[in-house]
Amino acid sequence: MKRLILLRHAKAVPASPDLDDRDRRLADRGRSDAIRMGQFLKEEALLPELVLCSPAQRTRETLDLVLPQLFVTPIVRHLPELYLARWLTIVNLVRQVRDKADTLLLIGHNPGLEEAVKKLARPPGDTKTRKLHQLLGAEYPTAAVAILEFDVEMWSAVERGDGELLNFVRPRDLRGPD
Repeated sequence: MKRLILLRHAKAVPASPDLDDRDRRLADRGRSDAIRMGQFLKEEALLPELVLCSPAQRTRETLDLVLPQLFVTPIVRHLPELYLARWLTIVNLVRQVRDKADTLLLIGHNPGLEEAVKKLARPPGDTKTRKLHQLLGAEYPTAAVAILEFDVEMWSAVERGDGELLNFVRPRDLRGPD
């Protein structure tokens, strides 16, 4: 059994002409959301053994805020191919994982992450899964996380439409009342 956690980077400062997109840092809300999502992963025992992360500043900062919440030290790989990657690139990078890691955290960008989840998840079968798919179809906001499970022994066996969408959680789902 393999578990894939797809985390979109947390909210970044707005793009500007004098700042390269790769260098955009997290906004204040992004920092607090990243910590919150790390706490959620810990509470749900979703502890990665391997992390694949885009090299953009906002994805690296998201990772730097999530990891201390987990109290684990996974292997971390910053992959240039993940920067603004499309869904097929993301899926191919997952399939290329040769580590024995059963839980893989991938931190990247939209629209690629959302597309990857939609392509990898099997059609919804029950009410809970239908609701998760509806949430996912509405939007994949910053710092949102999708958790997919695959009944395979190796990452190379991950196929389109074979993943069970276990959960889709947005930061606002975890925030207390305003």
